[in-house]
Amino acid sequence: MFQEGIEDGVKKFLVIRRDNIGDLICTTPLIHALRKQFPQARIDALVNSYNRPVLAGNPDIDQVHHYTKFKHRQSGQSALGVALERARLYARLRRTGYDYAIIAGAQFLPRALKLARALKPRHIIGFTNPGDPRSRHIDMGIPYELPQPLHEVEDVFRLLAPLGITGDPGPMRLFPDRQLAEQLRETSGLPESAPVLGLHISARKPSNRWPEQRFAELILALHRKYPQLHYALFWSPGDETNPHHPGDDQKMERLVHRLEGLPVHPVATNRLEALIAGMSLCDRFVLSDGGALHIAAALDKPVVSLFGKSEASRWHPWGVPHVVLQPPSLEVSDVSVDEVMDALEGLPSVGH
Repeated sequence: MFQEGIEDGVKKFLVIRRDNIGDLICTTPLIHALRKQFPQARIDALVNSYNRPVLAGNPDIDQVHHYTKFKHRQSGQSALGVALERARLYARLRRTGYDYAIIAGAQFLPRALKLARALKPRHIIGFTNPGDPRSRHIDMGIPYELPQPLHEVEDVFRLLAPLGITGDPGPMRLFPDRQLAEQLRETSGLPESAPVLGLHISARKPSNRWPEQRFAELILALHRKYPQLHYALFWSPGDETNPHHPGDDQKMERLVHRLEGLPVHPVATNRLEALIAGMSLCDRFVLSDGGALHIAAALDKPVVSLFGKSEASRWHPWGVPHVVLQPPSLEVSDVSVDEVMDALEGLPSVGH
C-alpha cells in the first residue's frame, strides 16, 4: 500500500537522528541507499550540534539542519536563547514542506515522533509500538520487533522498506576534511609512508576501559616485533578531575612519558571533525566500544574492538575486518595484551 504514494513523485525527505555519534554513523547506509533509490530527491537531515560533523561533506545529503541540546549549550549561551533558536529552526523546516520524515532510530520513539509531527510532513516513517496509541500518527510504520539479533545498521535500515528499499545495507560512510587531516599529520609528526596503528585510550563506560599500563605494554611489545610501526594516540580531551566532563589528558601524558623514544604520536582533537580527520591517517585501530569505534569502521579501517558491558552483536564494527574481544567478566580490564596482539595479527598487514 505504500508504493502507490511513492509513485506520485517523491520530492523531499527529512531524516531525523538526534542521538549519539555512533548512532548517526550507523544511519549513513540508510541515507546512502535513499539517495541511490531517489537520486533527484531533496534529502535533508535533522541532527544535534554534537553529532553534526558526522555528516560533513556527505554527498548524499542536501542540507544538514541541527539544533543544540540544552546540555550541550556553549558558555554564555542561555537556555532561552537555545529554545528560541530551536523554535526558529522548526518553523523553517515546516515551511520546507517535507514529503517524508523518517524517524531514524530503533524502537518506537515518542519524543522524535512528537517532533516529526510538529514539522507537518505529508508522511511519517518510523517504528511503531502496537500497544501505544501514539503509533497511529506514523502512517508508514513498521511494528518494532526483533525476531533475531541485528546490528544497529541493519535494524535502522529496515525503515526503508515502506519506500521499496530492501536488501543488505552497505558500509557506513564518513568524509574527513583532508586539509585538516594534513594539518594534524604535520602537528603530530605522523609519517606519510610508514604504517600507523591508531589507539583510542578513552572510553565513556567504566567497563569498556583498558588500563593505561596495558596500552604501554602493547606498544612496547609491538615495537619489538614491528620496529617500523608508528602509533597515533587519541583520547577524550580534558582534565581527569573535571566532575562534569572528565578527560584523559593526564593519561595521555603519562603514556607518552613512559614510551619516550618510541614512535608514539599524540593527536590532539578537541572537535569531532578533528577526531574524524586524525583517525583517517591511521591504517588500523585498537579501541573500545564507543563513537570512535564507529568512526574507524566508517573510515574503512580494520579494528580490534574491546567490549565490556555492551552488546557486541549490535555494536561491533560494521563492514570492515575486525576482531571483537569481550571477556566473560564483561570488563575490558580483563583483556590481556597477548589477546590484543593475537587479534592484531589476525587483521590485514599489521606491520606493513
